[in-house]
Amino acid sequence: MIKGVIIKKLEEYSDERGWLTEVFRNDEIDQDLRPVMSFVVSSVPGKVRGLHEHKDQKEMFCFLGDTDFRFYLWDNRKDSETYKEKLVLDFKKGERNLIIVPPGIVHACKNVGDKNGFFIAYTNKLYKGENRQEEVDEINYDENSEFKVD
Repeated sequence: MIKGVIIKKLEEYSDERGWLTEVFRNDEIDQDLRPVMSFVVSSVPGKVRGLHEHKDQKEMFCFLGDTDFRFYLWDNRKDSETYKEKLVLDFKKGERNLIIVPPGIVHACKNVGDKNGFFIAYTNKLYKGENRQEEVDEINYDENSEFKVD
């Protein structure tokens, strides 16, 4: 595990109409993580998204099981007891999973399934701030960095 990262299997409630999954509830989430923005990400098989970290922003990712995803995390916080530790998580088709990533954790996601997939992301900060007037809270890395995605 990496300190501060939260991984949670989500419950599915299904009946003859389909299924429902609660992603988060205000009464079950830390005040400083309450989302102010959400987005849906489409991902092509074999492609990596991300390989970045945030200085102040927390992110919450929800995988609803339409294909297989691999999620990579590296603790890049020099003052953390898990500094430089790497964690690789596989989220399988048919599963419902949530992961919360604190600031300073480099992360990336790869669709390792055989079809296009999607996931939902929530953040506790607005992209570029109010009215998109601030700098982006993101440090991007490429394939030549110390953070490797297989």
